[in-house]
Amino acid sequence: MIHRSLMFLGLLALCALPAHALAHNDAHPATADSTVADQAKPALDVVERFSTALRSGDLQGAGALLADDVLILESGGAEHSRDEYLAGHAIHDAAFLKDAHVQVLRRTARAEGDLAWIGTESELHASKDGKAMALSSTETMVLKHTPQGWRIVHIHWSSKPKR
Repeated sequence: MIHRSLMFLGLLALCALPAHALAHNDAHPATADSTVADQAKPALDVVERFSTALRSGDLQGAGALLADDVLILESGGAEHSRDEYLAGHAIHDAAFLKDAHVQVLRRTARAEGDLAWIGTESELHASKDGKAMALSSTETMVLKHTPQGWRIVHIHWSSKPKR
């Protein structure tokens, strides 16, 4: 149960990226180590908008950036659609993220053709049941360019207690 809770918090960590913490070169992240290819910047903007919407509790806004058939993997579990995620897990993610602090340590983004991937390594600071915690978290998002713009088609979140 504790392991599942920590993994859940890691998932949340990567969605908690506040827009002001990511601002650099007109909204791209200022991190200790970032490698963002120019062609991946529009996809990165979608990832940042998704994170900001989720953190602010705007589930409709977050959902608009997910493909209908998005696959979200975390802690051995899976959600197989936007509707499945928004009906449950996203509600808990948004509630937790409201007070979490995330420090992006490294980000890598690449795009080729209609596909892009963004990998993010972060440190999350939060409180659960009145106890402070720190987690090392990773996130991979895969996006596809559609007629409606870039949409997130896959998310993988992972975390572990920071030592």
